[in-house]
Amino acid sequence: MRDIIENEFNEHIKAALSLHTLTDALAASAKLCIDCLRNGGKILLFGNGGGASDAQHIAAELVGRYKIERKSLSAIALTTDTSVLTSISNDYGYKYIFCRQLEALANKGDVVIGLSTSGKSENVINALKLATELGCKTIGLSGQRNEIINEICDVNLNAPSNDTPRIQELHIVLGHTICHLIDQEFEVN
Repeated sequence: MRDIIENEFNEHIKAALSLHTLTDALAASAKLCIDCLRNGGKILLFGNGGGASDAQHIAAELVGRYKIERKSLSAIALTTDTSVLTSISNDYGYKYIFCRQLEALANKGDVVIGLSTSGKSENVINALKLATELGCKTIGLSGQRNEIINEICDVNLNAPSNDTPRIQELHIVLGHTICHLIDQEFEVN
């Protein structure tokens, strides 16, 4: 057991040490979010499985707070309403669960964040493409192999790993860093 534990820690550290390659993309992502929120827009987040949980986690940090006292910020995870998710899946198909919600909730200038460890999730890709058509800014969070998401997003934060658990761990670090940068801009003095 000890060897497995040490290996897991070492693999995480190895992946995390590569995050510095995303500094510029991370700053660009935070700027998109800050500009959106300053202009009265909202941040819409979604993903599948662990990405769904991360979308909810990041939205909660923005609506509640991350580290400092500030006004509540407009963020919505499109992964939380089971009635909406199941009705859209049943009536339109799972590949449209986020598109239909964006049609209802997204406005020009909003920021849409799609999480996909593989970068190939059809429902995430469809929604990111629609978000662009609606005039939203798009941020992708994916893994190292991400050709499709790179092509369709304004910014893609591709975690430097091909291992799903490492990608998911890095996504929450990236999400937390965006929240921290946003906090600095909206801090109550």
